[in-house]
Amino acid sequence: MIGNRFKPDEEIITHQSKNEHMIFFRVPLLISILLLTQFINGQTTQTIPLQVDYWTPAEGSSVNFESFDGKETIVVNGTAFANGFEFSKGVLEMEVYGNQKRSFAGVVFRKHDGNFEEVYMRIHKSRQVDAVQYTPTYNNESNWQLYPEFQANVAFRTEGWNLFRIEVEDLTATLFINGKEVMQIDCLRSGNLNGGIGLFALFGNRFANLKVTKTGEAVAKEPYPIVTPEKGIIGEWDITEAQPYVEGQIDFKDFEKEQTITVNTEESGLLPISRYLAKPTSGNFERNQEAFTVASTTIAVDQAQTRFFLFDYSDKIVVYLNGEPIFYGNNAFRSKNNQFQGHLGLTANKLPLQLKKGFNTLHCVVIDKANGWGLIGKIE
Repeated sequence: MIGNRFKPDEEIITHQSKNEHMIFFRVPLLISILLLTQFINGQTTQTIPLQVDYWTPAEGSSVNFESFDGKETIVVNGTAFANGFEFSKGVLEMEVYGNQKRSFAGVVFRKHDGNFEEVYMRIHKSRQVDAVQYTPTYNNESNWQLYPEFQANVAFRTEGWNLFRIEVEDLTATLFINGKEVMQIDCLRSGNLNGGIGLFALFGNRFANLKVTKTGEAVAKEPYPIVTPEKGIIGEWDITEAQPYVEGQIDFKDFEKEQTITVNTEESGLLPISRYLAKPTSGNFERNQEAFTVASTTIAVDQAQTRFFLFDYSDKIVVYLNGEPIFYGNNAFRSKNNQFQGHLGLTANKLPLQLKKGFNTLHCVVIDKANGWGLIGKIE
């Protein structure tokens, strides 16, 4: 449970004047939650009160509670979690007040430690291809750059309320905006089947009528099945621990003998690095210090030959073949122009590898600041 602040006993407050003696009972949060609970067709629907005792802002975040447009509302800048509430599968719905400023508004769910699911509206991107987005968060790091397939073109109301509804099954989810289905998520990626819920906003957004309908407990095979990528895609990497990165201070001799762990990619070949490594500094978007890991793989050939390495990365990379640097690139958010998103694609880069007979080692120093730490590669 996240920040459980239920009181075990009723608090009794007495008030006495010259002519009267009155006793007031402050109803515990648990009882008031039950009063806001509906039981329909065996399902439980709860309305989470938008009051200070029910919410805890994450570090660096802020919340305000106001009566607005005849509704009890919460204004969030950052992330705020509902105290004592957990969610596995069912429906999350809420109202988001429209505006025309640059801002984000959405929900987080199945939070456990630093991993959770996140789905949000980019209010200022109405009618654009990335108006809504889904991303898993790993070790408190957002990864939206790694999943451009989970974005959708949606028209928002710039005045009045937008109805946000997400239906969550075991490992899938469907998003509705103002009653229209706008996105399907074929595989929720955090790895959690249950956890805390909360609200997410950047640059401040107003929410009302947050309702949670629970339909049971999510199930999935444990451990999750490892799906083998197609031929040629690198499906397994050895990676070093995350370390702070300083430009110009990377030396092959320093990391060649570093201890590594072996990790698997997703079916596409994508390696979401933050899933396996916590950064020295995380959760601060572009205010993070850059961090790096070294991902390596071995290529064996029976004679000297040239093979092509198709790859992409986020944010930066230095590629070494058999100890020699052969490529440096910068793919960071807005590094090429104001509209550049830094999304990954397998065919973005194609590099010839001059392989010697026997075993060859490919080292990729992957450097990241924010928005998705990733690597994808294929040997043609």
